[in-house]
Amino acid sequence: MTNPYETPAADPTSQHQGDLPVIPGLKNLQYPLQFSFKIVAFAPQLSVTDANGMSIVYIKQKLFKFKEKVEIFTDKSKAQKLGGIKANKVIDWSARYFFDTAQGAALGSVGRKGMRSLWKASYEVFNLNEDVPRYKISEENPMAKVFDSLLGEIPLVGMATGYLFNPRYGAVCNTTGQAAMRLTKKPAFFEGKFELEKHGELTVQQETNLIMSFIMLVLLERRRG
Repeated sequence: MTNPYETPAADPTSQHQGDLPVIPGLKNLQYPLQFSFKIVAFAPQLSVTDANGMSIVYIKQKLFKFKEKVEIFTDKSKAQKLGGIKANKVIDWSARYFFDTAQGAALGSVGRKGMRSLWKASYEVFNLNEDVPRYKISEENPMAKVFDSLLGEIPLVGMATGYLFNPRYGAVCNTTGQAAMRLTKKPAFFEGKFELEKHGELTVQQETNLIMSFIMLVLLERRRG
């Protein structure tokens, strides 16, 4: 049986990357990346650091927006903006989220697959100028979410669900069937912690769009597990 996490062969459908916009802070990263956010924070705050503990991304999500809008900075000082994520419609189960640079150049997008995500989180990742999704992201152990929801309502026991039940999300290339990245929820109390691993070679555009997609996934799924 082929190992889906071995380094894949070069993708013949990859676009030339020389003239595509990029986010400088999301190049040449040291994996695994660490995602963390405070569960009890009034306004969602997400931090991403590399394997050396260096800040890569910081987000403080704005509240009470009819359309999702996320601004991405390098760290908590918010001195340097890296880019943003904007929804194409009022928040619902089938919204699509578009990525851009700090200068407003389009990068790609991710869409949640409607009602299917009620049972198992499912997303599609689109590269720039592509109408067919290049990657799909799926929740690998949806029962973790079910047990978290059931036990989360029990006093005291509910406080420990973030330590007991931890979902995993895998990104797979639609053209090759090879796994590209995996996001795993790590045990933690009162805090959301995730680890993002990279599998195989990716172009700068593909890597950037997948990281941005997982950032949006964490913001949307942060109450689960």
